[in-house]
Amino acid sequence: MSSLRQRPKFLETNTFHTAMKQLSRAHVGLYRRTRGKLGATMPVSARLWLPVCLLTHAGRKSGIPRVTPLLFMPDAERVVLFAAQGGLPQHPQWYLNLKADPDCTIQVGSQVRRLKARTASAAEREALWPRMKQHYPGWGAYQSWCEREIPVVICEP
Repeated sequence: MSSLRQRPKFLETNTFHTAMKQLSRAHVGLYRRTRGKLGATMPVSARLWLPVCLLTHAGRKSGIPRVTPLLFMPDAERVVLFAAQGGLPQHPQWYLNLKADPDCTIQVGSQVRRLKARTASAAEREALWPRMKQHYPGWGAYQSWCEREIPVVICEP
């Protein structure tokens, strides 16, 4: 996928984070208004489009519902998420929120399901990681850009 050996510096700028928040809000609005007809996939390269879900989770401090569009990997009844945050050194807020309160809803297309999230065990992560990198090779690059282990999150009924 990417031949970059280190995380691009722009990923850590305030401008990038502000733009991503605005794009995420727009993405959520479009996804919801069209019941997933628009926004349910996202291009990650010229030839690869990946599925996107909407994760609704409670803010760990405020309790306010937050909605985050995320790439995911379907796994039978489960939805598998990767707390990669583009290889940044810290975990994404949505992951920290799910650790505090694992009850969530995930919308895939027009289907909304109540699920419970948990961090994959070491054995589960080891089994899922190769499939995940096959699904989207960029996740392997993200892992190489940070010292933290990127958590694999399993959302299940």
